[in-house]
Amino acid sequence: MLISYKWLNELVSTGLDAEELSEKLTLIGLEIDGIHAKDDDTIFDIEVTSNRGDCLSHLGVARELSAALAKPINIPEIPSDSPSETSRVVIEDPKDCYRFTARIIEGVKVGPSPDWLVRKLDAVGERSINNIADITNYVMHELGQPMHAFDLDKLKEQRIVVRKARKGESIKTLDEEDRKLDVSVLAICDAESPVAVAGVMGGLDSGVTEETKNVLLEVACFDRDSIRSTSSRLNLSTEASYRFERGVDIEGVVRASNRAASLIAELTNGTLTEFSDVYPKRHKPVSISAPDLAAEFERLSGIALSIEKIDGSLEGLGIHKDSDGAYRIPSWRHDMSIPEDLVEEAARMHGYEKIGEELPRASSAGEYHSLEPRKRRLREVLASNGFDEAMSYSFVDAQKAGAFAKVKAMGAENEREVRIKDPIIEGADLMRPSLVSGLIDAVQTNFNHKALDLSLFEIGKAFATDDAGAPPLERELLGFVITGREAHANTALRGREMDFFDLKGAIETAGDSLGTPALVFRAAEIEHLQKGQSAEILLNGQPVGSAGKLSAEIANTYKFKQPVYIAELDLTAILETDETAATYSPLDVFPSITRDISLVVSDEVSLDQILRTVSGGGFKNLDSVSYVDTYSGKGMESGERSITIRIEYRSGARTLTDDEVDMAHEDVRNTLKSKLNAALR
Repeated sequence: MLISYKWLNELVSTGLDAEELSEKLTLIGLEIDGIHAKDDDTIFDIEVTSNRGDCLSHLGVARELSAALAKPINIPEIPSDSPSETSRVVIEDPKDCYRFTARIIEGVKVGPSPDWLVRKLDAVGERSINNIADITNYVMHELGQPMHAFDLDKLKEQRIVVRKARKGESIKTLDEEDRKLDVSVLAICDAESPVAVAGVMGGLDSGVTEETKNVLLEVACFDRDSIRSTSSRLNLSTEASYRFERGVDIEGVVRASNRAASLIAELTNGTLTEFSDVYPKRHKPVSISAPDLAAEFERLSGIALSIEKIDGSLEGLGIHKDSDGAYRIPSWRHDMSIPEDLVEEAARMHGYEKIGEELPRASSAGEYHSLEPRKRRLREVLASNGFDEAMSYSFVDAQKAGAFAKVKAMGAENEREVRIKDPIIEGADLMRPSLVSGLIDAVQTNFNHKALDLSLFEIGKAFATDDAGAPPLERELLGFVITGREAHANTALRGREMDFFDLKGAIETAGDSLGTPALVFRAAEIEHLQKGQSAEILLNGQPVGSAGKLSAEIANTYKFKQPVYIAELDLTAILETDETAATYSPLDVFPSITRDISLVVSDEVSLDQILRTVSGGGFKNLDSVSYVDTYSGKGMESGERSITIRIEYRSGARTLTDDEVDMAHEDVRNTLKSKLNAALR
């Protein structure tokens, strides 16, 4: 908003030059966006926050300076009179029109404005139109009250009806645009049709021209939300709508009407006649009770001020203390309703710059959360194994998120998703119940940039609730996604294609870094994973996550042209498990002997079953068992596959003989045959 230095000093003699005044305005909360010279004046471009509609005028800014500088304000003398016995105004919608005044000025002579008026309007960026239009703009910039002048003789029955527009009604506004009005738009009408869009812009057909002889001056107060909605719906923003959207002074309506009417009569040789003031529901002043404002001021600002000084600062802003100790808020301040607002105003006038810097008192020394070191170790281990950490939004598209299975045990009995009423990101209307959708989006973004080899992990929270309106429950999750080829030291040489076992290995490495008991993988059908290539992850017999290949259906939806493997674990549940104590094993002194076993098993027998059967069988001198490979090609019956495992035998007391190893190995083979119905190759 543009403010003239000279005009401002007519209202309050600041005694400051332009630079000093700019600094003072900034200190009291009216930030200066820019300063420029114009003829013999200086113009300030002030950034006014949306809650301070009272500062959208020279009077509003002058009131702030008057209080801050303890200087009197010179409000122009404005003649006043009483409303006429009869009224030309009917308000049919008092919910959106709080007050409406109409003043008749007869015998006006429309023409150019005097030089002083043209100069003042030019200073604030307004072009001169004619003396009547210029006066309405002048008073708006002076007092902050928008207004509009109609040609009285162009109004049907020479009266005003304030109502909602009717279906099919339209109006040609002053910008010569034909605008269709719907039934939600508040309109200023004559006896037949709309002649102005309330609070936004007047109509062309009822406007003042050089032929106008009699004027009806409208000055009103409208509902802020109604004007904001109309302005948005019609895609029409004006100086008037800008002020009405932020609130005008309902008790200043008559004063503004008197000011404009007296100027019109003076500059056009017109005669003031009828005056209508329709005020359906009187404004009830806001009163704030603050029994010990001085103590509250000290608590919030850290500064001890006497109540007399605080009350004096507030008095300068028009905030008066009643006999019962409550503070009466002036009608132009729509932003004050609680005691903290009084503290803010007193602190602003005292000077924010006088409030010293002080760190908040801590009740205890800062430290990591008890689980944070384990998470830091997890990040370091995964990063050292070639994974990059992803960070995705906590807000996701509900439709996308619905395609992915959620981690169990969120802690909600009747688990519901947490919806967002007013999303800050278009389409992101759900607090994420899983990390999977965010990781898949990260894969898609990388694919679009030709990054095809990915190993990503994410640690983040998921949300659910068991009661609509209750605070959401939070659960920390760990997600993985791999796709493409493994990293190679020579970037020109890409490694082999990564698969499920690379994903499984990364999960097991993560588990080891967290010191948890061994994670168990059990074949299971997971909603978003490929059937036959998915597993449920168990910890101490309880499900804590899933892993597998992304289903073909979802991959096709995202147009992925290569396999994507994804996993998600309940990190909260894992971290709640006691960390396994590290055990010491001495270095091996005697050599080991290895034997491979290739066995044909049904597809229903998992590798985990095979490995557990061997490792948990109590076989003599068995040191370790590991997976080698799987074969399911030529020579295999349908529903079967060949799995090769490697067994290492070792004694801590001596070197084993071949006969001893052969005997133990035969026990292993026989056990696999009997327990898993395996055939040996």
